Amino acid sequence: MDGAMDEAYCANCRKKIRDGKELRDLMNRLKRIEGQVRGLERMLEEDAYCPDILVQASAANSAINSFCRTLLAQHLRTCVTEDIRAGREEAVDELMETLKKLMR
Repeated sequence: MDGAMDEAYCANCRKKIRDGKELRDLMNRLKRIEGQVRGLERMLEEDAYCPDILVQASAANSAINSFCRTLLAQHLRTCVTEDIRAGREEAVDELMETLKKLMR
């Protein structure tokens, strides 16, 4: 791996340093999800009608799924691709295990 990727990804320490835009985008998604969950809490506290709460919960669930798809795509483009190029075929096994957990 080149020096830049060494800093961004370390298989042994299991960390990934994200560039500023990627980090901001992911954090913004999480903040919106957090707002949706707070909205659910308020709805419960205010005795909202069950179907209204369920629709909001479904929207929060969709947002989490979208976050996961975005993160997975970035993982494939960076970590997995670099590992395979570097001859670390075990990255495919790790990816398969991750996909199994996501598809439960």
